[in-house]
Amino acid sequence: MNHSELRNDLFLRACRREPVDRLPVWYMRQAGRYQPEYREIKKSFSLLEITDRPELCAQVTRLPVEQLGVDAAILFSDIMVPLGPMGVHYDIQGGVGPVLPNPLRTQEAVRALRPLSPERDLPHVLETIRLLVADLDVPLIGFAGGPFTLASYMVEGRADLTRDYKRTKQMMHEDTQVWEHLMRSLSEMIVDYLRAQIAAGVSAVQIFDSWVGALDRAEFVRFVLPHLKVIAESLRATDAPVIFFGLHTAPFFPELREIGVDVIGVDWHTPIAQARSALGQRVALQGNLDPGLLLGPWEPLEQAAKAIVEEAVTAPGFIFNLGHGVIKETDPAQLARLTELVHSYSSQQCAALSQR
Repeated sequence: MNHSELRNDLFLRACRREPVDRLPVWYMRQAGRYQPEYREIKKSFSLLEITDRPELCAQVTRLPVEQLGVDAAILFSDIMVPLGPMGVHYDIQGGVGPVLPNPLRTQEAVRALRPLSPERDLPHVLETIRLLVADLDVPLIGFAGGPFTLASYMVEGRADLTRDYKRTKQMMHEDTQVWEHLMRSLSEMIVDYLRAQIAAGVSAVQIFDSWVGALDRAEFVRFVLPHLKVIAESLRATDAPVIFFGLHTAPFFPELREIGVDVIGVDWHTPIAQARSALGQRVALQGNLDPGLLLGPWEPLEQAAKAIVEEAVTAPGFIFNLGHGVIKETDPAQLARLTELVHSYSSQQCAALSQR
């Protein structure tokens, strides 16, 4: 899509640290299980069946844009989707997440991974993107899982068993060659997959390395950082903004600043002012309301959102989001009210700053 055709390009301007007259808003997991309409669709189709059907998947992706008034859509999918064509057998179980009957723990298993050809292997995903960009008047965000998070699911075998990442860390430290081979294979897939999404029309991409904060700083620098740099460098020529997100990554901010992505997602454990001080002015920030606040009364939620806005508007390059995904018990009306608040309050704050 020609981005000049977008009715609302606030999100892209913020990604590039350009001035805006109010903060753009979108939410991780803004399409999904908290929505009554989505739960109704899930009575007939599994998550993976939805992603296989472009018209249905596009409908699910559009819902929050229409209902919440957010400034960007994010493709409805799952980080595991590109692993199937690589030869990874998995299922996504409710309340558990990805389950792999045959975890990858040997050199032979890793060598057996096939390269991903998105046009051949995932044409339905690219068709969904094309349907959406022809219809949306806000930017569409594509995404992929980060290499550590994908590797941890593949090695551990169950999402609910990854909390201590014992088998993943064992491979990193004992079978370093196998680990490096796995990370290179995943990094190549991530680059190819995101490039194909960009070619199909997404305006920006996000790398969800949600669980990389389980590592200490030395492990992150040795076993993950070099691969993230390769991914970012490989995507730079596309001109699409690249967002990186992981939980508990504040200890890695000095390294994340140097990866070469355009936006760093911040979870709710780190105040925006502190994150901006650590990350500098060369990257935009995205975050970072505690999603748990959406389950409670309005006043604490309002206070927290306003505090984030007040910290965020003092420098260009901020996208309002949650510090992680929308929780399934969230009331959609609460999320819509939050969106309206951030739009109106940030507009007031930006106007006041411009008059100083």
